[in-house]
Amino acid sequence: MVGETVSSGIRKNWNPAAFPADPAAVKQLREWLASDEFNLNGMERDFRGADLSGGDFSNCWFTDAVLVGVRLVGASFYRADLQSADLTGADLTAADLVKANLDEAVLRSAVLDGADMVGASLSDVDARGASFRGTHFIGAELLDTDMRGSDLSDAVVKENYFEIKVDETTVFRGLTGTVFGPITVISDNSSRQVGGAELEAWISTRGGQVQVIPPRRPAVGTR
Repeated sequence: MVGETVSSGIRKNWNPAAFPADPAAVKQLREWLASDEFNLNGMERDFRGADLSGGDFSNCWFTDAVLVGVRLVGASFYRADLQSADLTGADLTAADLVKANLDEAVLRSAVLDGADMVGASLSDVDARGASFRGTHFIGAELLDTDMRGSDLSDAVVKENYFEIKVDETTVFRGLTGTVFGPITVISDNSSRQVGGAELEAWISTRGGQVQVIPPRRPAVGTR
């Protein structure tokens, strides 16, 4: 039944707490749960209304999927493809997004508190108003990522490409680590790039402490 909750255990004793509202997505989830297939193909599926918390979606495909408002607390998306997925308002608290592809995804007002985003790719992502409190961005690539109004309180960065867009409502309190930069600060109808020592000082005045380091250069003889 669409939207039903389940209690029986399959696929390593995990089941969605609630299925999506879309019958096609329900059918695909049920078939995947009952099969020996490792990778769920959720490309372009509409998962709205689902609670997929705690699920293991490692190496699965959610390209162009609709995950608006979906609960994904503690779910694993290790090496999953979430390119261009719409995760507006989704709850990804404590999710495993290690090496996940989130390029061109929409994360507006999503909650990613405590998420593990080591090695994740977030290029051209709309993350306005998202919460990244305590999130680990280690070795991740944030390129042209819009974080205006986002909360990066106590987030950890290490050797991150951090070419993000921010404004005065972006929260940096407790942010620590190392980044390459620069960031783009948007104010009213103007914008400016801030990098190097200026970026360190700019984040410091907002309660964070980061070191801006030179971008990595390829070794001689490599391409």
